[in-house]
Amino acid sequence: MKGTFYVVGVGPGDPELMTLKSARILERSQVWLSPAARRNGESTALAIASGAVSTAGKEILTHHFPMRKVCSGRTPVSDVKDAWEQAVDLISEQLVSGRDVSMLTLGDPAIYSTGFYVCETLLERNPEASVEIIPGISAMGATSAAVRMPICLGDDKFAVIPAVFEIEKLREILVQFDAVVFMKVHRAMDRLVPLLEELNLLDGSVLVERTGMAGERIWPDLKRAMNRKLHYFSTIIVRKS
Repeated sequence: MKGTFYVVGVGPGDPELMTLKSARILERSQVWLSPAARRNGESTALAIASGAVSTAGKEILTHHFPMRKVCSGRTPVSDVKDAWEQAVDLISEQLVSGRDVSMLTLGDPAIYSTGFYVCETLLERNPEASVEIIPGISAMGATSAAVRMPICLGDDKFAVIPAVFEIEKLREILVQFDAVVFMKVHRAMDRLVPLLEELNLLDGSVLVERTGMAGERIWPDLKRAMNRKLHYFSTIIVRKS
């Protein structure tokens, strides 16, 4: 394979939060792989990237990745694994022809990113493939900045966890750590808010919806956000101090 596959973090939403390196890699890549959560749906990552780098002359490959839970150490459901394999088919065809492919990834690729699964699938097939990961600003970093609240200071211990976990796991983590960042909270508020209230943590909690995007909204009172249709890109920071 003559081309290089890049997984590029495009940041949380504001094109100005893309790194110089991310922009440079996208500028020189002939092909962009744009993930979409729905079939024939729009790509948020593409909207961010195209706000900073011109798409003129680029081949945009939009690929649907099902929004399904993936558990470490377990084989994913068939449609998720099929999506990774199909993405690698698209990528490999371009790499063989000598073209570089950049997969656009929201936030930072190191944090709950489909990009790493695609990388692993590509390298399983072609161990000699050229692959690079380009980090980006994370959603939790941008959320912290938006509310002017640190995630951790001094000797604080903090955890990052999807709010979709079972309630006892969430309680255990809230008890053990000084700060917790909850992601994927849009469908978990009815379980999460009562738990935070039970543990007397509501006063140290804040929710940010669509961080860094048009329509960003800050919810300092999580109870007011209950029974609302929150955007998928919603993050909660909880601090005990």
